[in-house]
Amino acid sequence: MYNTSKLRGRIVEKYLTLSEFAKAINKELRFVSTYLNNQRQLSQKDILDWAAALDISSDEIPLYFFTLEVHETEQ
Repeated sequence: MYNTSKLRGRIVEKYLTLSEFAKAINKELRFVSTYLNNQRQLSQKDILDWAAALDISSDEIPLYFFTLEVHETEQ
């Protein structure tokens, strides 16, 4: 599972709500929510679209989209 908290923060910083972000990328809110809740994977195209909409540079993509969730028992 991926930790999506940094990505969520960027979405709120730029669009204030997930709903507004979903509109900006022409996706339904459910699509955005299922990814942020680790219930869906994004295609490479979706990742690039999201990064562009959020002003995330290509070298920052791993920080926002591929940071693994770490649980206390795994530290």
